Formats: sequence, C-alpha cells, structure tokens
Amino acid sequence: MAIWGKLLGSAAGLLVGGPLGALVGGLAGHAVDKYRETTELATEDHPHEVKQVAFTIAVIALGAKMAKADGVVTREEIDVFKRIFRIPPTEERNVGRVFNMARQDTAGYEEYAAQVARMFHDTPQLMEDLLHGLFSIAMADGVLHPAEDAYLQNVAAIFGFNETAYARIRSYHAADGQGDPYQILGVSPDISNDGLKKAYRQLIRENHPDKVIAEGLPQEFVDVANDKLAKINAAYDQVAKIRGL
Repeated sequence: MAIWGKLLGSAAGLLVGGPLGALVGGLAGHAVDKYRETTELATEDHPHEVKQVAFTIAVIALGAKMAKADGVVTREEIDVFKRIFRIPPTEERNVGRVFNMARQDTAGYEEYAAQVARMFHDTPQLMEDLLHGLFSIAMADGVLHPAEDAYLQNVAAIFGFNETAYARIRSYHAADGQGDPYQILGVSPDISNDGLKKAYRQLIRENHPDKVIAEGLPQEFVDVANDKLAKINAAYDQVAKIRGL
C-alpha cells in the first residue's frame, strides 16, 4: 500500500482521532507532542487524507481482530493479510506493532467499526470492500468458523448492512467457490427479468472500482473492487444463461 509510509507516525493519530487514531497515536509516543508543537493540521482541512489513513488503520485493526475471532491467529491468516494488503518491508515492523496491539482479543472492535461507519456513511461500497477483505482473512483456512461469522455479521450491522445484505456479501466467499448467483446479486429467484437487469445495473454502479480510485484508496482495494465486480458479472451471466437472456 502506498499509504503505509505516512500511516504510522504522529500525524496519523492526530488526523484521524477517535479509537482508530488512539491505536496508532499511542505508538507514536512523544512524537505526537512534538508534532503538535511544530505543525498545525486540522482534520477538516484534510478530509481526503483523513479518510485514506482511517481506512487503512481500520484494515489493520479489524483485520487483526478478525484473525483472533476464532480464538487463535494462524500463520495462514497472517499470510493472507500480508497478501491482500501488500506491506512494504520497511513498514512491516510498524504495521506489525499495530496489528499485535489490536489482536490481543476481540473486545473493542465495535468502536473501530463504528468510527468507520461514521466516516464512510456516504460511501457504503467502501465499507463493503473492507468486509470482503475481512472475509478473505476469515476464509484463509478454508472454513468460516461460527465465531468469525458472528464477528463479521456484527461488523456488517455496525456498518449499516441488514441481514439480507450480509447474506449477499457472505455468498461471495462460499467455501466451494460456488455461491448462489441470486444471492450474490441480492435478488430473489422469482424476480422478473426486467427487475433482474435493473438490480444488476445498480450493483455495477454501486460497486465500480472507479469509486475506490476516486477516494484515493490503495491499489489493493481497487483489486478487491475488481474481484467483486467480476463475481457480480459472473453471477449475472449464470442467471442470464439459465433464463435464456
């Protein structure tokens, strides 16, 4: 992630604030005080950068707690985290410190999720992309454990997704890779052809990678968005073939 370099300094905690800012601000130590003395940087003056940094901190914090949700952090989960969120070698130590602090247990993740929900309330597709990343970590061992499922469902609820929306997001990550195409599209099997096309077009608009690019988020989340879009297209093609469209 190109953003890692500016993530874990004193500026991050001051910019973001709240529980996410406190997580990295606590690591910065006296550097925060020094930063306050030498720089004036108001959050409202840098909304785009604040969102970028907050989103990336949330990835670390919620990813760490996701890995711990079933009671143990496995090597596979850590490897998946590193693969999805490509961390440069120069930042691995810093990211690891935040990851280790956040993963001590699952307590407190609700506060991180709530801060994300407040900051990204106008771009729910970005919160959905974060959920997809968390699902990838959860499925690293090929199984979605009940505790992981409960964790993800609760995070999704805090993000504002209802049970139907959560089931749709969850279906993208079916263990056998064969999720229900209707569920992926968020529609009922008895939907009309016109209704199906309308729902499909709306999903494409809402989940286009350009929205991620516009927010300035790292390439990794552009990749997540592209993967999600590919699954939407594949699900629609499957249903369209069945219906002879």
